[in-house]
Amino acid sequence: MKLQADSTQGPTLTGYGEGWVAVNGEKVLTSIMISSMGHRLEWHCGSFEQLGEAQFAPILEWNAELVLFGSGARLRFPKPQWLAALYSRRIGVETMDTQAACRTYNFLAGEGRKVVAALLL
Repeated sequence: MKLQADSTQGPTLTGYGEGWVAVNGEKVLTSIMISSMGHRLEWHCGSFEQLGEAQFAPILEWNAELVLFGSGARLRFPKPQWLAALYSRRIGVETMDTQAACRTYNFLAGEGRKVVAALLL
């Protein structure tokens, strides 16, 4: 049996640490959204307290099936009203710390899933 590595069309998360992630080898020091469909957006949200419905709105245009919300160094859940527009389009949202979201994003993107990582740093 021939085995082949999964390939991803969009950006991949190639590293992470306290206050940074690496996207395709480029170190990023600001919160960011990326998708397995090729989208990348600097997320102008420096902390959990700055979140609201508007910060999740760009995802609506990306044809995602799942959003991985990386809430920073610790697990914090967004308010349901912030995610109502995503839920109304049947887009799932999973919340985890940012490092776990990075690992999960790469796994799902490698499977060909339409996934978005919204990562607070």
